[in-house]
Amino acid sequence: MVLVHGAFADASSWSGVIKRLERDGNPVVAPANPLRGLNSDSAYLAALLKTVKGPVVLVGHSYGGAVISQAADHDPNVKALVYIAAFSPAKGESAAELSGKFPGGTLGSTLTQVPVPLAGGGTGTDLYIDPAKFHNQFAADVPRATADLMAATRRPITDYALSEKATKEAWKTIPSWDLITTQDKNIPAAAQRFMAKRAHSHSIEIKASHAVSVSRPDVVTKLVEEASAATVR
Repeated sequence: MVLVHGAFADASSWSGVIKRLERDGNPVVAPANPLRGLNSDSAYLAALLKTVKGPVVLVGHSYGGAVISQAADHDPNVKALVYIAAFSPAKGESAAELSGKFPGGTLGSTLTQVPVPLAGGGTGTDLYIDPAKFHNQFAADVPRATADLMAATRRPITDYALSEKATKEAWKTIPSWDLITTQDKNIPAAAQRFMAKRAHSHSIEIKASHAVSVSRPDVVTKLVEEASAATVR
């Protein structure tokens, strides 16, 4: 398994899922997602995938779903895509655009913008969720102490990454599974349903926040293992 987290969290948010997958005999790689730009992040992941031997079940959370949709394109080793409260944009779509098409998202009003210098010159913008709003916005079904720790260790994403348009759509050729979180305030459930239906994903719904890998690692693990059992021989 290769797990790719999204914005405003880090790989530690997947520790419960990773422990369960490894307990069941599944090797797991959980690389850090750069969160700088869709094309550059996807190229980074595509390069990493070349180092993984054997068939791959590629799992993406949040913005990480957009990344796996690009990185897996025409990769014969990727047998399944698993979207966990995630974006699966079509060519020409961005994560920000998809969220804005449907009601229920409140992420924008919780964000703090921080200017950052770009490697090639100029200035970009990092986005953070206001720590005082993090629990309610991102992880309402997670204990406050856990959410506070997540808020303290979260990683920002650039506004460019959320607005950069997709150029590839691996979900058109690779079987996909989708976990839709109905209490999600980052990616509205209606947006998740739209993307899952369009991709003909094997989808399930659960009453959970965007931080479903923390609040319901058992459900996430089960869906990932279902995808593996159906596609990896």
